[in-house]
Amino acid sequence: MNDRIHDGAPAGESSTRWRPEVLAFIEAHRRDGHRSARLDPLGVSRPADPTLLDPERFGLQPGDWLSPRGTPLWSARTVADLDRALKAIYCGGLALDASAVRDASRRDWLHHAMESAPPGAGGATERLALLDRLIRAQCWEEHVAQAFPHAKRFSLEGNETLIPLLDALCEQAAGHGVRRLFLGMPHRGRVNVLVNLMGFPPAGVLDFFDPKSPHPERHTDLIYHLGGERELDTPQGRLTLTLAHNPSHLQSVHPVLTGLARACQDALGRERADQDGRRLVLPLMLHGDAAFAGQGVVMETLMLGGKPGYTVGGTVHVIINNQVGFTEPNPMSAWPAQYCTDVTRMVDAPVLRVNADEPEQALRAAAIALDWRARFGSDIVIDLIGYRRLGHSESDVPALTRPRIHALTQTHPTIVDRYAAALRADRVLPPGTDMASHVTRSRVRAHQAFSDPTMPEADDARSPLRRPGEVPALDAAGVQALVDPMTQLPAGFEPHAMVRTLTDHWRRMAGLADPPLRADWCFAENLAYATILQGGLNVRISGMDVRRGTFLHRQAVWTSQTTSQTTAAMGSAGEGAATEFVPLRQIGGRGDRGADGVGVGVGVGGGAGPGDPSRGRFDIFNSPLSEEAVLGFEYGYSVGAPRTLTVWEAQFGDFVNGAQVFVDQYISSGEEKWGDTSALVMLLPHGNEGIGPDHSSGYLSRFLQLCGEDNLRVACPSTAAQWFHLLRRQAFDTLRKPLVVMSPKGTLYHEKASHADIADLTDGGYQTVIDDVAVERPAQIERLLLCSGKVHHDLERGRRSVARADLALARIEQFYPFPADELTALFARYPGLVEITWVQEEHRQQGAWTFIREQMDAVLPQHVQLRCVARRANGSGATSSHAIHQLEQVELVARALGEA
Repeated sequence: MNDRIHDGAPAGESSTRWRPEVLAFIEAHRRDGHRSARLDPLGVSRPADPTLLDPERFGLQPGDWLSPRGTPLWSARTVADLDRALKAIYCGGLALDASAVRDASRRDWLHHAMESAPPGAGGATERLALLDRLIRAQCWEEHVAQAFPHAKRFSLEGNETLIPLLDALCEQAAGHGVRRLFLGMPHRGRVNVLVNLMGFPPAGVLDFFDPKSPHPERHTDLIYHLGGERELDTPQGRLTLTLAHNPSHLQSVHPVLTGLARACQDALGRERADQDGRRLVLPLMLHGDAAFAGQGVVMETLMLGGKPGYTVGGTVHVIINNQVGFTEPNPMSAWPAQYCTDVTRMVDAPVLRVNADEPEQALRAAAIALDWRARFGSDIVIDLIGYRRLGHSESDVPALTRPRIHALTQTHPTIVDRYAAALRADRVLPPGTDMASHVTRSRVRAHQAFSDPTMPEADDARSPLRRPGEVPALDAAGVQALVDPMTQLPAGFEPHAMVRTLTDHWRRMAGLADPPLRADWCFAENLAYATILQGGLNVRISGMDVRRGTFLHRQAVWTSQTTSQTTAAMGSAGEGAATEFVPLRQIGGRGDRGADGVGVGVGVGGGAGPGDPSRGRFDIFNSPLSEEAVLGFEYGYSVGAPRTLTVWEAQFGDFVNGAQVFVDQYISSGEEKWGDTSALVMLLPHGNEGIGPDHSSGYLSRFLQLCGEDNLRVACPSTAAQWFHLLRRQAFDTLRKPLVVMSPKGTLYHEKASHADIADLTDGGYQTVIDDVAVERPAQIERLLLCSGKVHHDLERGRRSVARADLALARIEQFYPFPADELTALFARYPGLVEITWVQEEHRQQGAWTFIREQMDAVLPQHVQLRCVARRANGSGATSSHAIHQLEQVELVARALGEA
């Protein structure tokens, strides 16, 4: 079947050998063949119009020649022969849906892949090995059902072909040079995959189902949430296979998986300049049909795959399609054409639909899918269409909601029975050998392997206590050495007036120019990153508008104001002039290009050349308007890139709401459940400024409710120096924990009192508690105001206006881990304390008050009263009136000072 339809004709003949009706007939099969294919094992999906691909519809009769000369095509000379060939190619157990592929050359490639001679079913040895894999997949389900009949395992029965399909995908990936394969999947069939692909010891898996397990403390999560890693030898080479952990939010692992893959691609790409990480690392994502179509994080992640900073060179998707979501039917429909894969049309992904009862076709789909990714570097989908023999879980009663379908599944022959019968018909076994005996022997071997009582070795040894890492020292000369190249603009670069002012200010802040200026937040943040890069660590920042910053607060990428017309007028002087300049790339080391071949953003110029390979790389990407998928991606990246400070910034702290699943199920709990350590930094601009309830709160109270077992770091810095030290501490700390920062908004960025002298940056470190340096006689202090964030500066101004000698003002800069020792020392400095007042500008139920009240029980001195001053509790949050906000803030400060 290697004939090409569009071959040129001999000179003097028509340019087309085939009759126009024949070409239309062929094109119809290419376009609509999948709608008439035998894809549904149960035969219950709505079929297409049976006349859709009838030759007579195209004016063809069965006995007609295909061409005037009778030239054969695919060994067919007549229409009847061609009809049979086309039905075999496009309407069998493997069908191509290329309707989403808008590029004609890519469609031609897909058609050629389908029309080329398919790899044969293989010899007897290969086909029997395939049967044995199916038997092993089926026997595992039987084995668990026998041992623990009521265990919830989310059986693979009805889609057992998934196991040999995954085998084939791994083998094909290795053949294409893939060294790392990252696999993500939901519950359905996961336990089977753990044993039959990931190589988990069966006894260890069964222990999770045993209500009398001798070691329940090892069950840190449900077995069908767990992942793992193994070195997998395939006939085409070895690769490292990693199955990502996944909570019950089914599709949430999708962006996490792509983040893990991208981190690995970036790392491999940095090893050697000629090494393409996208070729070496493959993300393989499995989905359930109903969740794939129903959960928005899927669409967000698909969209991310085409954006600089998030590309992974194409993901191979496999749909475990049992045509039902929980109890709700989710059948595919060929007429009209409606499929669970329709969401992938947004990324022009082709779909290979496979009947799960035809395992050999699944192997062919794997080969085409990996060839596609290697050729085009984009997503492709394998829709493995099977059924669910049991209910949603094994305790379910499917006959309650789907009696007809359930009855069909109970009488439908299993995949092992069907494939064994096919091999028997093909006389695969030697004469005198009985297929039933072969199947029985294979079953016995499988059950014996699953009955092996050997438990995995327990990793009960406690890891050595990791102390905070050494933060490199920095002096004034070091600051100048970093800032000087960051402020040297390349020739031909025309900065915006704000950027020109910024460079002047940075040089004055660093002591490179006069008159001197105190360091503001923008300078402190960029200088912190510069020192991190100098220390050999990478920095990756993403989020909406992070290159500039929502509040014009970062200015990490500068754009030349020279227009294209101006550049053209400059002639040779304008040639090669940078359109963008990234100050921190003057610090970055080797490998200023990411896995997608893009440096720091799109079209970034002004790099410093190859750089010092001992220094880190700086990446910063404006994300699409998405929180959920982007935060999931960055979490995955942070887990996979321990030598990178990974930062995600919300446009406003409130917007983290859109990614709550990742906060709850991954960031706050991933280490305890799965051992996945992350040092992800979440910057959540936070603070009441009279701009409404959607732009004021990073939901501090919610994050504090998640704190436990030393799982998070939660901080609220109040000065630029603290901001500088916090970022450096997070980057160099060997005890990797996620950091949640209630970061500034416009008001605090412009608060002069929050700016710092250079000595504040070069000396000391991050202070979890800041005492009142203005207090000269601590013994006179009777009232202590405790607060955090920008309200401190309002209280300080108010305190100066009333001149209270009995009042001190201190700040808690880190909420968790709670600084109990530091507070105990602080309280001891004031022996005459009568009252401690916690002051927050948030509404009473939304700030830190509840958390503070609980934590203070252990450190509050005797006979000292604890009270709270806050805005009253309400349902909507901050006011949207700046005037009302100002009145509230004045009243808040007055109450705190005892003047109201």
